Amino acid sequence: MTAKLKNIKALSRWLWNTWHGYRLQAVLNVIVGLLIVVSDLSLVWVTKLTIDAATGQGTTLGVKTGLGLMVVVIFVQMGLGIASRWIRAVLGVRAQNKMQRSLFIRLMECEWIGVRRFHTGDLLNRMIRDVGDVIRFLTESLPSLIIAIFQFLGAFLFLFWMDSNLAVIVVLILPVFLLMSRLYMRRMRAITHRARELEARVQSIVQESLQHFLLIKSLVRIGEMKQKLYGTQHELSQEIVRRTKYATISGTVMNMGFAVGYIFSFSWGVLNLQSGLITYGALIAFVQLVGQIQRPVRTLTHFIPVFITAFTATERLMQLDEIALEPELEPTPIPGPAGIRIKGLHYRYTDSGRKILENLDYTFPPGSVSAIVGETGAGKTTLIRLLLSVLKSSEGEIALFNASGHEVAVSPATRLCFAYVPQGNTLLSGTVRDNLLLGNPDATDEEMRTALHTAAADFVFQREDGLDTRCGEVGDGFSEGQAQRISIARALLTKAPIFLFDEATSALDEHTEQAVVERIISQKADATLIFVTHRPEVLKYCTQTLQLQKINELQA
Repeated sequence: MTAKLKNIKALSRWLWNTWHGYRLQAVLNVIVGLLIVVSDLSLVWVTKLTIDAATGQGTTLGVKTGLGLMVVVIFVQMGLGIASRWIRAVLGVRAQNKMQRSLFIRLMECEWIGVRRFHTGDLLNRMIRDVGDVIRFLTESLPSLIIAIFQFLGAFLFLFWMDSNLAVIVVLILPVFLLMSRLYMRRMRAITHRARELEARVQSIVQESLQHFLLIKSLVRIGEMKQKLYGTQHELSQEIVRRTKYATISGTVMNMGFAVGYIFSFSWGVLNLQSGLITYGALIAFVQLVGQIQRPVRTLTHFIPVFITAFTATERLMQLDEIALEPELEPTPIPGPAGIRIKGLHYRYTDSGRKILENLDYTFPPGSVSAIVGETGAGKTTLIRLLLSVLKSSEGEIALFNASGHEVAVSPATRLCFAYVPQGNTLLSGTVRDNLLLGNPDATDEEMRTALHTAAADFVFQREDGLDTRCGEVGDGFSEGQAQRISIARALLTKAPIFLFDEATSALDEHTEQAVVERIISQKADATLIFVTHRPEVLKYCTQTLQLQKINELQA
């Protein structure tokens, strides 16, 4: 079996497994679509009988009866059209929301190091654009395929019953043009894949530029970012032009086939009408039925780019499925004040990459106040990530322990034992209250007030809205130092026995930093406090210091 065939089978299997969660909309679309086909064919038959009745050509159906039936069928078609639109709109958005929600939850449950391989703009593009393409394919395109086949067979059999020779000739014309059309579609999949990658890159450029708006303006690099965006958009437009060219050529060839079929059937009908072999109603029926044969064939040809788009989107979503999930473990708290014991710890990000940590042994006793220091690249933040178990050590052990001798290995299940304040501004958009409740959803206003005071963030209550003061994206509306103090307050609201502060006071002046550290140590006397810092003001409060050294590249 070729690699290409294996890939198609894998994509089809993934789509099939995914389809099971969205069967209701797909089935409803098929049912309504089949009823629409039946009503279309019924309208053709009623039209023929009514015209024959009006021209006195051997029908027992009265004109008024025929007109009445036409009105009924048309109103039925209108009702089915409304039902179809509602199914596509209401159930469609629910299905898309459901799949986006499932993907979001899965990404949040994946290993951090796997997710960080993808740009956030690319992840957003996959979550919105690719999910939309897959849902439309499963709930609309596949039902449309079934309906098109049913319509083709129904119209063909109807025409065959009326004139078998014409039906066979019309159908035999189509494969020739279908084959010609397919020759132009071979490169569509590669072009579509490339276009989707460029769309993601455009979104990434825009997202990063807006996120770092002030930085770009301060560096006076708006022109460079414009050029970067223009260049990527130009590449994207070229791919779209290429894709449109191939689609246009294919469509033109197909339209030639449809035109030939229509002209032939119309000429056939006119000649037979002139010879008295058919009625005028039959001629109208011929023309309508040929259109109903060609319509599903046209739909089927559109499935070539539809399949390509869906398979491209599926490939991109399957890549996210390859990210390893964190193990599902029950949260494991450790009773009482907790410490950390590190034995023989080694770490490098890739097998061939530089050693970040090598044979590290260290203990943070319960209730201690410790500092982790070292030059840039010495592994300070990496060690924090290992403690939080978002990274896994290649060798060595990290364990939590308490005074009674209880010990548990660090894992995602022990993450609730840590309160973490990352570097920089980590506020989310919303209100101050929203951000604080991330630390403890059950926190009272009084507890939030106490945490803010401990973090020297009383300025919040000087704002008109207090706890309900709005935060913009990445804490917009607050200074860097204010955002850091709110982040510290958020961590203080947790019930964790161990606190990790990764350069959490870097934006504070000396006096404020001193007040914050002193209040934290006083408020959390039983907690284990670990500060990653270069600041002398913090170091003087620490009872011990872990000095990390950058490992020589040549030794790695």
